[in-house]
Amino acid sequence: MVAIAAVVMPDHTTSASSFAASATPKKKAKVKTVREITFTDGEYDGVAVTTTDAEWKKILAPGEYNVLRQEGTERPYTGALNKNYKKGTYYCGACGLALFSSDAKYDSETGWPSFFQPINKKNIVEKADNSLSEERIEVECARCGSHIGHVFDDGPKPTGLRYCLNSVALRFK
Repeated sequence: MVAIAAVVMPDHTTSASSFAASATPKKKAKVKTVREITFTDGEYDGVAVTTTDAEWKKILAPGEYNVLRQEGTERPYTGALNKNYKKGTYYCGACGLALFSSDAKYDSETGWPSFFQPINKKNIVEKADNSLSEERIEVECARCGSHIGHVFDDGPKPTGLRYCLNSVALRFK
């Protein structure tokens, strides 16, 4: 008999290993905290986080770095926060600034966490993104400039907006 164990890595990829059922159980691996984030509620105070690209590479997991600093996108339906409907706040995964509330979250059926408005308009920056054949509006954290996702004009009332975000770019508390 063979069992398969899957481990979800910080960048939301999986690692699988197999072991014989009759084998001696292995010691559980210790979970190492790579970094701590200070969560900041309220309106952005205008004080930017100035971290070099080399520093971001050291403190972010590869999947986080790809999305937050290189404007990548996680695959749809793979993010840990897509189906999260607990009450709370969604913070920037790089600097911890409050960005979105669970009160504004809804299921857009796109495979990414979606919101109809940010916690505070000052906490995000919207800018043109011409990286594809169509123009989109990119959403960044106002404090650290990290890429969070995009905003579209096909959302529900009251705003008509859909902030389509990457789970790996967010922390929920």
